[in-house]
Amino acid sequence: MRTAYKVRIYPTEQQAAVLNRTFGCVRLVWNKVLAWRHARYHAEGIKTSYAETDRYLTELKRDPEFTFLNEVSSVPLQQTLRHQYRAFVNFFAGRARYPRFKSRRGRQSATYTRSAFRWRDGQLWLAKMDAPLEYVWSWPDVDPATLNPTTVTISRDPDGRWYASIAVDIDDPEPLPATGAAVGIDLGVKDFAVLSTGEKIPNPRHLERKLRNLARYQRRMARKQRGSNNQAKARVKVARAHAKVRDARADFLHKTTTRLVRDYDVIVIEDLNVRGMVRNRHLARAISDSGWGEFRRQLEYKAVKYGRRLVVIDRWHPTSKTCSACGHLLAELSLSTRHWTCPSCGTRHDRDVNAAKNILAAGLAVSACGADVSHSGSSRVRSAVKQEAQPARAGIPRL
Repeated sequence: MRTAYKVRIYPTEQQAAVLNRTFGCVRLVWNKVLAWRHARYHAEGIKTSYAETDRYLTELKRDPEFTFLNEVSSVPLQQTLRHQYRAFVNFFAGRARYPRFKSRRGRQSATYTRSAFRWRDGQLWLAKMDAPLEYVWSWPDVDPATLNPTTVTISRDPDGRWYASIAVDIDDPEPLPATGAAVGIDLGVKDFAVLSTGEKIPNPRHLERKLRNLARYQRRMARKQRGSNNQAKARVKVARAHAKVRDARADFLHKTTTRLVRDYDVIVIEDLNVRGMVRNRHLARAISDSGWGEFRRQLEYKAVKYGRRLVVIDRWHPTSKTCSACGHLLAELSLSTRHWTCPSCGTRHDRDVNAAKNILAAGLAVSACGADVSHSGSSRVRSAVKQEAQPARAGIPRL
């Protein structure tokens, strides 16, 4: 299987200059080719292939105005064309939105293949550089000298931090010991997740705790003169504030998903339409801060990596309104009702715990019928819980 090690790098002043020049050329090639592809399609109705973009890049390098493109390694420029072609393939397949132009103020990156870097004795040498890049290795049980990287992606975040993502092919890891346990997970806003066991994982609300500091930094940046050095410094402070929130959220999600994968053989979640839910302006920030999409992505790859089973049930399954004890289905259940008593069997339910139990039961039913239980593609994929046609529903499902 393929994995990647993301390390923090500390380039020298000369190395940073080479990388910044490469980032600029990569950004220029992406924007030029994207504009040419867009204009060509709207003017002539012609779709552009990868070979045509390759020839366009060759002509671009011959243009006297863009001769500086020959001063950097050609491999990151070629990889940019491949990434853009893949972006359009994903767009037309409905897996991603339309590719956008790159900005110099966002995250910058450049991808190097084997022909543009050397990895010797755990040292990384990039093309157009006379010395190896200094990096910090964070996996004591892995010897970097034994790795054989296939690609290396160098990136620089808006807050000024540099990273290298080293992709390698490794043997499949040993599956974790079986625990014989299964769990259903109901995601929410008040509590990040409620398990069918009754455990509630609190929502850390990383962004909400940093909003005051973030707003103060943004006000300071707004007062600076446009294009000045002081505005650039203020922008870095805003980026660092966002980076702290992003790092804290990633740390929480990794620890939570790792614990779930270690403790349970079967994990059942709902196929939530996160992209549709964030259109609700009252809940958009809270949902985005929770990171539901990243939570599912991490569960998917960790379940495959460690031999666990991830079951995704249909999003329209009435998990909150169904009694997990007797199966009675309520006609209506308002969002403000957090506890309810089943009129059929008299069981008192916590709304979220009951939903998690029903999610687990639905997931075990899917596993029993032999349906596909793990979807690594679009969130629009539906499981075998409901095969019949669904009625049309206007608007966005309310939480």
